[in-house]
Amino acid sequence: MVGIPTESVPVQSKFRVEVSKDYLVFASAHFITFRGHQCESLHGHNYRVGIAVEGAVDSECLFVLDFSVLKQIVRSLVDEIDHKVLLPTENQKLAFRENGAQIAVDYFGEPKYVFPKSDCALLPIANTTAEMLAQYLGRSVRQQLDKGGYRHLTLLELEVEENYGQSATYRESLAPD
Repeated sequence: MVGIPTESVPVQSKFRVEVSKDYLVFASAHFITFRGHQCESLHGHNYRVGIAVEGAVDSECLFVLDFSVLKQIVRSLVDEIDHKVLLPTENQKLAFRENGAQIAVDYFGEPKYVFPKSDCALLPIANTTAEMLAQYLGRSVRQQLDKGGYRHLTLLELEVEENYGQSATYRESLAPD
């Protein structure tokens, strides 16, 4: 009889779980700075986020990670930046001034924009490109997973799609405990 051997042979197995849901989206305005003295005009996207993690299957539960954990973490992160103007606080070409309930954005020392502070998401990134947004969200997910004690994962991959068929993916190898 051909089949699965009854004696187990040690095999290094990895599994991948992915989550991409209709509610893991955010609609935000942004602009990016280019080389030299160019600043793109303010515009917006309906972003979509997908997340994948890899690791060994838990011997008791028989899953890598409960899907609901990933959905909750990513949902809370996208909710924080949904319907906001995304402002990159680590961009050397920009300066931010708070004036009461407003944030003014200067580009190379020249006034560029003024926004209600409540409509802004100040992000610790250098530019609001899809790549930097994917990295920011990916690292934020990793921090939340670490806080939750999920340290057995070996890879995290997060995709930010800013338009249908136009996306950037951040991938990070994780060192399991």
